[in-house]
Amino acid sequence: MPPPLRADRIRDAGNSPQRLRHLGALAFQALIAEAELTPKPGLVDRRGSGAHSDLSLDLMRRSARVLEPFFADMASAAEGRVPDRDLREELAAIGRDAERAMYKATEGANSHKGAIWILGLLVAAAARKDDQKAREIVAAAGAIARFPDRGGLKLMTHGDIVRDRYGAGGARGEACDGFPHLMQLGLPTLRKQRKAGFPEEVCRLDALLAIMSRLDDTCLLYRGGTDALNVAKARARAVLLAGGYGSSQGRMEACELDREFSARRISPGGSADLLAATIFLDAVERRQSEISRDESKWEETDGKA
Repeated sequence: MPPPLRADRIRDAGNSPQRLRHLGALAFQALIAEAELTPKPGLVDRRGSGAHSDLSLDLMRRSARVLEPFFADMASAAEGRVPDRDLREELAAIGRDAERAMYKATEGANSHKGAIWILGLLVAAAARKDDQKAREIVAAAGAIARFPDRGGLKLMTHGDIVRDRYGAGGARGEACDGFPHLMQLGLPTLRKQRKAGFPEEVCRLDALLAIMSRLDDTCLLYRGGTDALNVAKARARAVLLAGGYGSSQGRMEACELDREFSARRISPGGSADLLAATIFLDAVERRQSEISRDESKWEETDGKA
């Protein structure tokens, strides 16, 4: 006779080892899809390193690959569980192991620290039970995020510095609030543009812009302060108002934004993490077997029409 389910388990979770590994694979694929998406303003893509001096596309791919088994471990830890403090701390311990593996693979560069937190929570929430809608997944992820982590080291991070200085919530605040920029901007824009018939890379680029137009991106705040953040928001809105990446005027505006970001050495890394999360959540809800990569040739023309 099989042992009874623990009190914190959900009956009939509907998972299998294959599905749990699949969730880890989708998280990896979402990171690759975001990294390779071209042309992104100030970010690493297939044209080069953007505004970064310590990152490259090869390094981003290497980082994503080393993180895949940790995402699968988070899915396994959360299978059938309800959000509670124990689950939060188990996921945090796996996340710290993932960070160490990332830094080892990148020789000290922070390629995906925010993404480990965001995607880790979403992977775990998706693993709790099968056939969930996006809103159920983000609600569970937010519930997990709001529990404290007693095992975490009390170190001052860039996110802490920005929160204290500017009051921005960062990745932690986004998760605790239930991922509003993902649900209200990233996912609706992705699906709206897809329904309108635009190529997938255009849909993803416009979703990135939609997130950028509203998010208090802590990467921008840390590197350039409120001036950089305000410029990014205003210019992202201008690209969208000009028609987004699906129009020639929108692409011209986007090229100007990209040049300004590179000149200022600023990059919307927080928005990029939420784009990866958007791509992941969309794939989970649509029950995709895999996430397609950007196969456009825009990098050959620097993103021009």
